[in-house]
Amino acid sequence: MNILVVYCHPSKKSFTFEIFSKLLEGLKKSNHQITISDLYEMDFQSDMNESEYEREGFAQVDQELPKDILLEQEKIQQSDCIVFVYPVWWSDCPAKLKGWFDRVYSVGYAYGYDSTRDKQVKMKKQRLGLVICTAGHPNEVLEEIGIAESMRKVMLDDRLGQRFENKQMIILGGTIDKDKVKENHLLKAYEIGKSIEKILN
Repeated sequence: MNILVVYCHPSKKSFTFEIFSKLLEGLKKSNHQITISDLYEMDFQSDMNESEYEREGFAQVDQELPKDILLEQEKIQQSDCIVFVYPVWWSDCPAKLKGWFDRVYSVGYAYGYDSTRDKQVKMKKQRLGLVICTAGHPNEVLEEIGIAESMRKVMLDDRLGQRFENKQMIILGGTIDKDKVKENHLLKAYEIGKSIEKILN
């Protein structure tokens, strides 16, 4: 498969980076074609400017999109699967990843405005949308207080939505006590990468 990995964390010293690295190791083991959008490494602009807002808010689809957005959309068009890797910060993804959705999911591309004009490219439907996030609290705590369910609702039902044939969120929780979970989480990330196609079955 052609796999786009959208990674969002500012530090290469983080446990999330270790997870990201193990995932890539597993994907490479299975000989998948991998494209990476490392949002902090790219210094991706998360804030929508006034011109972009007017394009979105008033469905001005003839207005040209910024080059960085066109590049991300092209990565999507060339992929069969998108994997999102990030830490849970205040019950959601980091602002830079939220901004990726705000800007890359442009009107006429990912939602709204049904046009038959050839120049209006539509987002390619992906075979799989996989979300892998690290969290300080253990999974059972996140489930008990309702945060896990709210994260699934926002990420899987809204942001991924009908744009993906298959969707799954994997929360690697309990990282406050990293030493207790590190080995199992890293192994899981590697196995996910190595056997990602099994999720489709």
